[in-house]
Amino acid sequence: AQQSASKLSNTLVYEVQTGSTMLVNALLSLAKDSLTMLALMGYLMYLNWKLTLIVLLIFPGLVMIMRVLSRRLYRLTRSSQQATDELAYVVEENALAHRVVRLHGAQGSQTARFNTLSTALRRLALKSTIAQAAMTPLTQLLASAALSAVIAVALWQSSSSDVTVGNFVAFVTAMLMLVAPIRHLAEVAGPITRGLAALERGLDLIENTPDQVGGSHVVDQAKGAVSLRNVWVNYPSRAGIGGEADATRAALKGIDLTVSPGEVLALVGPSGSGKTTLVNLLPRFVDATKGDVCLDEVPLGDWDLNCLRRQFALVSQDVVMLNDTLAANVALGDSAGSLDEQRVLNALTSANLLDLIHQLPHGIHSKVGHNAAELSGGQRQRLAIARAIYKDAPVLILDEATSALDNESERLVQEALSRLMKGRTTLVVAHRLSTIEHADRVVVLADGQISEQGSHAELIAADGLYARLHAQGFKVETGTTDSPQEADASLDGARLQL
Repeated sequence: AQQSASKLSNTLVYEVQTGSTMLVNALLSLAKDSLTMLALMGYLMYLNWKLTLIVLLIFPGLVMIMRVLSRRLYRLTRSSQQATDELAYVVEENALAHRVVRLHGAQGSQTARFNTLSTALRRLALKSTIAQAAMTPLTQLLASAALSAVIAVALWQSSSSDVTVGNFVAFVTAMLMLVAPIRHLAEVAGPITRGLAALERGLDLIENTPDQVGGSHVVDQAKGAVSLRNVWVNYPSRAGIGGEADATRAALKGIDLTVSPGEVLALVGPSGSGKTTLVNLLPRFVDATKGDVCLDEVPLGDWDLNCLRRQFALVSQDVVMLNDTLAANVALGDSAGSLDEQRVLNALTSANLLDLIHQLPHGIHSKVGHNAAELSGGQRQRLAIARAIYKDAPVLILDEATSALDNESERLVQEALSRLMKGRTTLVVAHRLSTIEHADRVVVLADGQISEQGSHAELIAADGLYARLHAQGFKVETGTTDSPQEADASLDGARLQL
């Protein structure tokens, strides 16, 4: 969550692939040239072991040059990776916020920002090229020095008749043949260093991403009983992200909550009160720091992870669609062969999207494009509802599924949701009074704790926080980030997320 999408995609898609390709090609060349060099060294030793000792003197210098330049190239490669991430992040930000940038006339400042980062990346690329290019001439210089020394010693030996003309010519020829493998070894040092740096980064990402381990409990369909016992969830604070390992903040503090099968529970409270964190506990998008979260009295950690997530259907405000067909988005998780088109049509009809199907050229087999950007906000949210209807899970998590609909569409979708919720446990992060009034129970969260709970009428009669917020008219605030600043806001002035 602390890494941008551009950095993750750059690491996984580009760097790992490029690094592995570099390493494979470099290692193939290294193996071939190493064997050639060993064979030539053996032949040189056979011809004249004394002269061969002079040739061997170049290898310590060769190792030193490659070691120094490889270290510099490694540092430059890591710096280039960071610079590439920063540049890709600027591109990602401006692609997502292009309307805001144009509206505020910020093209100039964003262009300058891009140019600054691209200039820094270009400088690093030039330094890397120089470091890599310096290896070949330096190694050839050593080889030339060794050749000169061999010729000088051979001429000296010839005076004592220890070296024949034939042996001398054969030795010099073999030594000249040795120059090419040495040069190739110097040339592959750069790709090996850069490839290792790229793969190391990919491995760091894997190591720093802890695996979620599930249990062995598997059922076809859960009953839908949810319970939380003394649940605490801590997140790293901004200070902790900056370097203090123990600096954390509590998003949930000692939550005790039981939801019966088939019960409709509305979660309300100020922004930052922990509503989103609470519902994210159920499919294990977030794990509790302390306490137990159970489904059907079985701790979530004992459930098989895939089986656990089959028990939940989620409709959030952040609607995400794949660049695939309408049917594939509704039946997400089903393979093409197991997709039930009739169920897809029924789900789309229940979500009031029948008109959309008729408008599309290929019906449910039409592509929706990148994140369904060509659809309206209301259509995208109804498409997310259709996905939840198709999944037919025993537990529904709704983040105000009708917030982007007009009145008529909302009425039709509310009817579909009412039919869908019968006999199913439903947790609603509520933003509207109509949702709360029809809930079996309302839980009011404040600062990560349950402030009060009961039916709408009971909470109004209790004249507590809920009643005060109700009297204020339930100002709608659409933000859902559980940030410390939002959590510290005054409850009297808080805007209720419904």
